[in-house]
Amino acid sequence: MFIWEQAMPEPRQAQDVRGDHAPGGAQTSRGGVRAYLAGLGFAIVLTLASFWVAGTHTVWGPAVPILLAALAIGQMGVHVVFFFHISSGPDDTNNFLALAFGIFVVGLVVFGSMLIMANLDANMMPMEHALQTQH
Repeated sequence: MFIWEQAMPEPRQAQDVRGDHAPGGAQTSRGGVRAYLAGLGFAIVLTLASFWVAGTHTVWGPAVPILLAALAIGQMGVHVVFFFHISSGPDDTNNFLALAFGIFVVGLVVFGSMLIMANLDANMMPMEHALQTQH
């Protein structure tokens, strides 16, 4: 036996730890066909409810946009929980923070764009005055 063979440690057996598997390689307790089918069922029900609310006259007219917004938020919640598998558990802290940061950035871009467009609209020259300056 050579000297360098004695100094090398024995290879460890692969441990079944959460970070040891390739993405999608290990079957976790999060997913499964039942969870996906439940999420699909909730998503279909919320989608059909949205179409019903938009097409019926049984809901008070001014409440329709608010109800559609609530159903859309519920739809996003179903996707986050059932398909993205993001929960409030300690293992999902980074995923939750990444989702919150993404929502923040999208909100910032949308709100900033609306603010810029409102400012441009307020400071725009009236059309009658613009036509008079061209002649």
